[in-house]
Amino acid sequence: MESKGGIYDALFKYTKALSVALGYRDFLTRLHSERVHGLSDAIGKRCGLDKHELESLRISSSFHDVGKIGIPDRILLKPAQFDEDEWAVMKQHSEIGEKIMLATELEGSPQPALAIRHHHEHYDGRGYPDGLSGESIPVCSRIISIADSYDAMAVTRSYHAARSHSEIMSILHEETGSKFDPHLMRIFSEVIPGSQFKVA
Repeated sequence: MESKGGIYDALFKYTKALSVALGYRDFLTRLHSERVHGLSDAIGKRCGLDKHELESLRISSSFHDVGKIGIPDRILLKPAQFDEDEWAVMKQHSEIGEKIMLATELEGSPQPALAIRHHHEHYDGRGYPDGLSGESIPVCSRIISIADSYDAMAVTRSYHAARSHSEIMSILHEETGSKFDPHLMRIFSEVIPGSQFKVA
């Protein structure tokens, strides 16, 4: 019988093609996903996730935005803020990502698929797609949420300039307890100073 680690290794191998495919549509999203994986992994290790949880986190953080493959170019690549209808379409990417991961039908896919679905849930229940709150949000999703937000603000996009580390951390702390898990934010605050993904 294949070990759990072997199962996740196979899952990562066969889903990596999806990341390459997404990179051809939106290279910035692929680079973003790689940085989110690095930040998420550091948080996961520091907060004591077990080996299997870390493997699930590796996959879900690496492919958290893979559902953007299903978003039309006119929205995905729009060089401006979304209007209400466009934002509703963009928000579907987390559910699309879950469906893509589950469609692999590989053993071990349900846990990372669930983490992908819920990485935009907020700690206070005001996120999407299901309005989960607190610890009902999978821990991997709560970790990805912090890493995703940090990196999104650290990079210049067509609709916003890159922020400094201190500016980003100020925003993250303001949103702790509403958007982010307070315990995981404390851990992130400990690991980010020494991270290669920390911005100036």
